[in-house]
Amino acid sequence: MSDKQENLPVLVAGGGIGGLAAALALVRQGFRVQVFEQAPEIGEIGAGIQLGPNAFHAFDALGVGDKTRSRSVFTDYMVMHDAIDAYQVGKIETGEAFRKRFGNPYAVIHRVDIHKSLLEGAVETGKVEFFTNTRIEKVEQDADSVTLTDQNGKQWKGVAVIGADGGKSVVRKQYVNDPPRVTGHVVYRAVVDKAEFPKDLQWNAASLWAGPNCHLVHYPLRGGEQYNIVVTFHSRQQEEWGVTDGSKEEVESYFQGICPQARQLIELPKTWRRWATADREPIPQWSFGRATILGDAAHPTTQYMAQGACMALEDAVTLGEALRVNGNDWVKALDLYQRSRITRTGRIVLSGREMGRLYHAKGVERQIRNSLWKGRTQERFYDAIEWLYGWNVTNCLAQD
Repeated sequence: MSDKQENLPVLVAGGGIGGLAAALALVRQGFRVQVFEQAPEIGEIGAGIQLGPNAFHAFDALGVGDKTRSRSVFTDYMVMHDAIDAYQVGKIETGEAFRKRFGNPYAVIHRVDIHKSLLEGAVETGKVEFFTNTRIEKVEQDADSVTLTDQNGKQWKGVAVIGADGGKSVVRKQYVNDPPRVTGHVVYRAVVDKAEFPKDLQWNAASLWAGPNCHLVHYPLRGGEQYNIVVTFHSRQQEEWGVTDGSKEEVESYFQGICPQARQLIELPKTWRRWATADREPIPQWSFGRATILGDAAHPTTQYMAQGACMALEDAVTLGEALRVNGNDWVKALDLYQRSRITRTGRIVLSGREMGRLYHAKGVERQIRNSLWKGRTQERFYDAIEWLYGWNVTNCLAQD
């Protein structure tokens, strides 16, 4: 790296989970970082999310493992029930044997608490600058640097740019410009206090109720003092990708015929937020000279694999490792980064689509789904998810 380049920061478009994780990974490789966020403040919205062992491997590599663990709820198991008759389709224990197998726990956490842990870590480095109310609209580059232009025409120069600007990424649009794939699946999310949550569902577990063209999820948050509720259904109307306020009446109209135990969930929230979901087709190229994309900008996916945030964290760690082994040579590092991530994240996107079909099965397909895991031992479950949860910093780079 030339002396001129050493004085330039890395520019990160987006101050969400992926952007902050990228900033931490870059600082660990000796870079200064500037993070640009279009919102008025660096923050996060949403509700709960699930974290596999792969996410904790990433948190540890980024130096915020302890912070995140202190805000997580560690589950005893994951379980799927049929929402019509309450039949237990499958149960994966996530206790001691699971931790021993994968080297880290399974947990649930509020999205805000992940973001807080990453933000604290980034601020503590003293090497990350934040610029809010700043929307990056254009990327230009030459052999040695990149220049970003924001919505006010101001320009920012850096050694490289990481587009962590979400599913509607401006950086991706400039270099790829592919259309989103609106799924027609609508997700409602809410958080309720433990005192209002049914005692017969207060399980220390990531729990899913699978119904025809719909499903429900619940799990504890914040030391078990709150519970996350997620309901998903196939919309009757043409959807546009985005987030709006929802209505209890709409949710109720999609959940006729499910068992009383599961139906309790949709009676609880006082307010709902409504996500009309989309993903994109996996693409074979993320990196363009000194520009690349990360997280939802690179591989927006549906929620069915519970891996959106986990994949962004993996991306960030892999980017840092690619820089490390290439002596911070950006062009080589970004090529290795994309080669290490495209197949894995593409598998998540496509597996998410298949899991959505599995969860929402009806008729004979529902019967087949309910029979899939009969008699399966925990070890066989663990073997089946090794590809997903076996990721860590030592195996994250593609082998030539």
